[in-house]
Amino acid sequence: MSTQKRPLQFVLCGTDTNIGKTLISSFLVRGLDSYYWKPIQSGIEKETDSETVFRISQVNKNKILKEAYIFKEPVSPHWASEIDFNPINLNKLRLPNIDSKLVIETAGGLMVPLTRNFLQIDQIKIWNLPVILVCRSSLGTLNHTLLSIEALNKRKIPILGILINGEKHLDNPRTLKEFSGVPIIAEFPMLKHFEEKQLDILWEDLNMKEKFNSILNEQ
Repeated sequence: MSTQKRPLQFVLCGTDTNIGKTLISSFLVRGLDSYYWKPIQSGIEKETDSETVFRISQVNKNKILKEAYIFKEPVSPHWASEIDFNPINLNKLRLPNIDSKLVIETAGGLMVPLTRNFLQIDQIKIWNLPVILVCRSSLGTLNHTLLSIEALNKRKIPILGILINGEKHLDNPRTLKEFSGVPIIAEFPMLKHFEEKQLDILWEDLNMKEKFNSILNEQ
């Protein structure tokens, strides 16, 4: 008797701020043709991250799920919610009921507070989904990434792999893999223009389809 595998669903979390999570999310959402959910949006400039992902990925709009919360200030969710007098109700952060591929983008890193007594990593543990870490390629990434991996391992949250974003570094990928044992899924290059055609070429160049098929087979 064969058992059907659950669709690929994971949490995309950065090891630092301004690390390119939304661009990476757009890349993955388009390549996987998946749903996208940003439960908490802190700070609005020209557009929300959901709007950015839709614009760049060009997936069907119904695959961009509505945020649970949108706050005005670009600060930690716990404080942003207090500023807006809109406290976060954790019941509103329950996983969407979809039987399809899903990319969840967090607001900030693992240890960002969602309330005064609840961290983002606590919510990830409740979701019971694996994590892909986005880290920068440059100086400082070893400390930030290894600490993030340690926090996930301590809570027994599975890690699918690391996506490194930025100008290619000659040693950091090797060092991260040696110390953590976590696979490097891809090294994402610096991009100046974000167009779907460019993302499609990069998807092929980085051999992402085969990599994610391998990840699915290991689940």
